[in-house]
Amino acid sequence: MRVADDHAVAEYAAQAAGRELLRLRERAAGAADLRARGDALGQQVLQELLGALRPDDAVLSEEAADDPARLTASRVWIVDPLDGTREFGEPPRPDWAVHVALWADGDLVAGAVALPALGVTVGTAEPPPPPAHRPGRSRIAVSRTRPPVEATAAAGALDAELVPMGSAGAKVVAVVRGEVDAYVHAGGQYEWDSAAPVAVARAAGLRACRLDGSELRYNRTDVRVPDLLVSRPGIADAVLAAVAGAR
Repeated sequence: MRVADDHAVAEYAAQAAGRELLRLRERAAGAADLRARGDALGQQVLQELLGALRPDDAVLSEEAADDPARLTASRVWIVDPLDGTREFGEPPRPDWAVHVALWADGDLVAGAVALPALGVTVGTAEPPPPPAHRPGRSRIAVSRTRPPVEATAAAGALDAELVPMGSAGAKVVAVVRGEVDAYVHAGGQYEWDSAAPVAVARAAGLRACRLDGSELRYNRTDVRVPDLLVSRPGIADAVLAAVAGAR
């Protein structure tokens, strides 16, 4: 297959990995089997596709050894073959994702997040418009297992509801689709957790930054990303102010 456009490559690869993961979900023997095999299967699909479609590009993946050559490469695909392994192992939960992003010459330039269990893919090729303001209380997506105190502070300041979800990709897509108003994360992630979701969020006109308001940067020597905000522009400043007050 020939795919000339990087946006299309990201979407095609994320969807292809998602299809194979759904097939695995239909035949795997229990949660432990799903979790053990899901990450490896997603990695295999993305590795083969990106190797075929973009053989000269570097790749940074959660499920592969980090090649330092990426630090001098002009193009690096940053991927998470299965974001939300815990949720993937709990059928029929839909809040798991496949992330595929492209970093080129200093910034994210393309990306896609597939939510295979929902049949949804959002990408930078045709990003949705910024979500309209919803009536009622604001909603802030947080981790199912470790909601940060920063999110609790923001919820208190905005009289918002905390909404636990799995995958970081699922949380960001929920903001993109207007199902929640913001996603607040603290306590550490890695570049592959947020690169594709942030690329999509930016393309959709959302605010995506660190919790101190600074810019998110990718393809760095240290791939840790300590914290993250993805938000509708209308409440981003209020969330950041509440977070600052809690620190």
